[in-house]
Amino acid sequence: MALPRTHEPSVGALLRGWREQRRLTQLDLAERTNVSTRHISFVENGRSRPTSEMILILAEHLDVPLRERNQLLLAGGYAPAYSQHDLASPSMSAVSEAINRVLAGLAPLPAVVVDRRWELVAANDAIDLFTAGVAPHLLEPPVNVLRLSLHPDGMAPRILNLPEWKAHLLDRLARQAAAARDSALDDLHAELSAYSAHGPCSRTEAHPANTLVVPMRYQSPRGALALFTATTVFGTPTDVTVSELAIETFYPADPASAAALTASRP
Repeated sequence: MALPRTHEPSVGALLRGWREQRRLTQLDLAERTNVSTRHISFVENGRSRPTSEMILILAEHLDVPLRERNQLLLAGGYAPAYSQHDLASPSMSAVSEAINRVLAGLAPLPAVVVDRRWELVAANDAIDLFTAGVAPHLLEPPVNVLRLSLHPDGMAPRILNLPEWKAHLLDRLARQAAAARDSALDDLHAELSAYSAHGPCSRTEAHPANTLVVPMRYQSPRGALALFTATTVFGTPTDVTVSELAIETFYPADPASAAALTASRP
């Protein structure tokens, strides 16, 4: 007996999905790309087969991640346009060296490099501030940085403002999952949401009206620290791996925290 065929979504259906995800009408996309609404409609309903150039133009204006742009091209019958190399490969030596220089230069500020699903790629020595007291199983590769932060056996018991920090991380993760249309991030969000937001040291704090960022307040081996994060990404990447890397750096939010971190500099 013949097995039923499985049908992969057409390139038109995939493009329509991305357009709807971005909450754009066909007219909105037409105005952004200088392509007629008629042609966009024909592409989406399968009446017209887009060229590889057209797929990339539409994907660019829909802010489709590079990994998914390759999938769009494959669905349209074309070869992928963006390479994907392992960070340890010789062709990525310049990127690896840049990451190592940045991480070393940021010390004594804790900094990590994560991929698109928040798995740890690299870190500087200052990250020991956060891993002290963490259960060993959470530090076994692949280490998920968000799980490490919010798991009851991870950093959570030492995050003094755990309820608001958890809400911040979950909101960020939800927006990332929606933007990337990545079900694995949805699953991670569901897992992290189930963790308790109340640890032995946690409390909800009111912030002054002039607060610019909500810091993570952490009971570290060097005392209580108030830290906020900044994210750095590579500009104009043409490799999938590079496009998905981000450097998360923790900066002191007050003079006491700055002094505590600076005191650790050799």
